[in-house]
Amino acid sequence: MSTPFPFTAVVGQDDLRLALLLNAVSPAVGGVLVRGEKGTAKSTAVRALSALMPEVDVVPGCRFSCDPASPDPACPDGPHAPGTAGQARPARMVELPVGASEDRLVGALDIERALSEGVKAFEPGLLAAAHRGILYVDEVNLLHDHLVDLLLDAAAMGASYVEREGVSVRHAARFLLVGTMNPEEGELRPQLLDRFGLTVEVAASREPDQRVEVVRRRLAYDADPAGFAARWADEEADVRARIVAARELLPSVRLGDGALRQIAATCAAFEVDGMRADIVMARTATALAAWAGRTDVLAEDVRQAALLALPHRRRRNPFDAPGLDEDKLDETLEEFSGDDEPDPDQGPDGPDGGGGGGGQPEPDDGPQGDDTGATPEAGEGGQPQPSGAGEQSAVRAAEPFRTKVLSVPGIGEGAAGRRSRARTEHGRTTGSRRPRGTLTKLHLAATVQAAAPHQRARGRSGPGLVVRRDDLRQATREGREGNLVLFVVDASGSMAARQRMSAVKGAVLSLLLDAYQRRDKVGLVTFRGSGADVALPPTSSVDAAAARLESLPTGGRTPLAAGLLRAHDVLRVERLRDPARRPLVVLVTDGRATGGPEPVALAGRAARLFAAEGVASVVVDCEAGPVRLGLAGQLAGELGGTAVTLDELRADSIAGLVRDVQGTSRRAA
Repeated sequence: MSTPFPFTAVVGQDDLRLALLLNAVSPAVGGVLVRGEKGTAKSTAVRALSALMPEVDVVPGCRFSCDPASPDPACPDGPHAPGTAGQARPARMVELPVGASEDRLVGALDIERALSEGVKAFEPGLLAAAHRGILYVDEVNLLHDHLVDLLLDAAAMGASYVEREGVSVRHAARFLLVGTMNPEEGELRPQLLDRFGLTVEVAASREPDQRVEVVRRRLAYDADPAGFAARWADEEADVRARIVAARELLPSVRLGDGALRQIAATCAAFEVDGMRADIVMARTATALAAWAGRTDVLAEDVRQAALLALPHRRRRNPFDAPGLDEDKLDETLEEFSGDDEPDPDQGPDGPDGGGGGGGQPEPDDGPQGDDTGATPEAGEGGQPQPSGAGEQSAVRAAEPFRTKVLSVPGIGEGAAGRRSRARTEHGRTTGSRRPRGTLTKLHLAATVQAAAPHQRARGRSGPGLVVRRDDLRQATREGREGNLVLFVVDASGSMAARQRMSAVKGAVLSLLLDAYQRRDKVGLVTFRGSGADVALPPTSSVDAAAARLESLPTGGRTPLAAGLLRAHDVLRVERLRDPARRPLVVLVTDGRATGGPEPVALAGRAARLFAAEGVASVVVDCEAGPVRLGLAGQLAGELGGTAVTLDELRADSIAGLVRDVQGTSRRAA
């Protein structure tokens, strides 16, 4: 595949090349998701595919790329007469920007003309442009939820619907969906993840010779782009001809009962949800046979199809890494090998391109900071630590649970999400205003009310309403936003006693799962010993936060003030980067402060900084034992927030339910 960059220095590029080519042979496979670190030529490979796609015949002048052999009867530019002479043009690759508007994706209706003239003046969007071509989304994991919903609808129905106040337009939208993403920046919603037929992992090679070749070819391309492309033109033409030949052979490929049993057994063995995986594997195996020039599907095709179609469907929660146990795959294929498999010698060899904290820690809090009676040298469960060790090794998190909804009070205007109330483009209508720029959500009643007093002056004589642009009103809506959830976790020695840190990590992990589902950004600040660290700057990747949490060691004193001040600095910087996103600070501690000079007084002053700025906060009280000092509750009061215990944090907690009822009663009184 011709590109300005070589694939030899990127691990997984052979699989990426194969996955893209299989979709070119059979678009029914369902697209490709490319996962990998930055700088691995993901976007370059995808853009190169458009040059290899065979040309398509379209109805001349149709903005929706109708096929002259079977034009869309509902095409807004139609109806087109059957048998219309077609016009060949290259297949398009359309890029969907992460920050695109809904109208840019699905198209826009001129509401003013629709109301005043009854004309469906429709401007097609990116879905129309991508019909019978490629829709490419770079950083697809950062795509806003409302655009994801529209993509899901179009991918499921093969059509796009645009409706504005009773005016509806429909057009065909069948496209090859290709997305690239860096997993460090967050994961995809499960619904969209499942819509990608195949997934590929890529990573940069660590071999110096291969990396040298990357630089050499890139410099050659920069020096003479046209000459570099011409050097690969013959190979590009050969690949394009092979795609055309494979497409012609595809209807003749036979998927035998033996191969079907292997596909079904593999999907069952790996416990994938639903039946989409079976269908995708069947289509992929068929495309592999056609690409290899065969008319029968072999076991090797089924194996390669499983390696491409199943890894991303094995995830059970956002913290599971995609992958497949190849030994288990081989055992399953061997167990269900069929007798109707043809002799591999009858066709060409297998498919082309396939393949399968530093510093010396301070002493533990001791009896003052440990309500279990463990000595400063004690480790988990009171066991002695090695001589000279001031910290304990990381403990595993307890099993996560469903948490109560923590939200920021008031109404924000941040990015769309599912946590706190906000003014958004989607949600329930709460009022109207004059539109700023393009009208996107018409408030019909307010528009009619604004136009009604002027009908006589405008010379209205018929039944229609005379509407002018000044009459149009934009609907204001209230929905939900995503927040910045900043976890501030006490990792001192007092938190490590009797496996308490395991329960604390389980609670934070549960909150991280909740943040993933509510489309929040997350950050992680930890404090122990003599200071505080930003374990994870604010990011959309809850996976990264979970990984940092899992490896978090404990021990030393409790510098509570340092943790709060470091969290305050993180919020200050993030406020400059993303001022519309409101923060929610989740402080996980038992409330003790033992590190630094005047630790209690300094912690109180640091807490009052948050209260003065109106930062929403929740203190998760981790104090345990028969005698409780209530320090976390006092800290929550100084923060201007609320305190919950680990038990009350559970959504199904009886104590939390009683607390909610009591709080509701107090507010009503």
